[in-house]
Amino acid sequence: QVQLVESGGGLVQAGGSLRLSCAASGRTFTNIAMAWFRQAPGKELEFVAAINGGGTNTYHAETVEGRFTISRDNAKNTMFLQMNNLKPEDTAIYYCAAGRSDYYTVSPSFVNAWGQGTQVTVSS
Repeated sequence: QVQLVESGGGLVQAGGSLRLSCAASGRTFTNIAMAWFRQAPGKELEFVAAINGGGTNTYHAETVEGRFTISRDNAKNTMFLQMNNLKPEDTAIYYCAAGRSDYYTVSPSFVNAWGQGTQVTVSS
């Protein structure tokens, strides 16, 4: 079982940037797909972005396409989410997720492990 720890959340003004990190441990990192999900108050869990094990294939939700970029550094067992041009509607708890294999979908059904979450708050 992989263990995940997020960091990098915080409070930022609209138009600003944040970079989230997700440190993984416990199993081979390069063979599993990873993703970011988020949950705003009173709303359902929402897919944000995903990346395959080798970092060669990514997919971003339409709501963040062009503003957010998912990446990973397999040498450091770490995944990132660079968030630019943040909007108040991006305010949520962001969760790092690891799959069971090198396969992902936009549904959380592929997720085998979750991080504890990190709060991102964007003020207008």
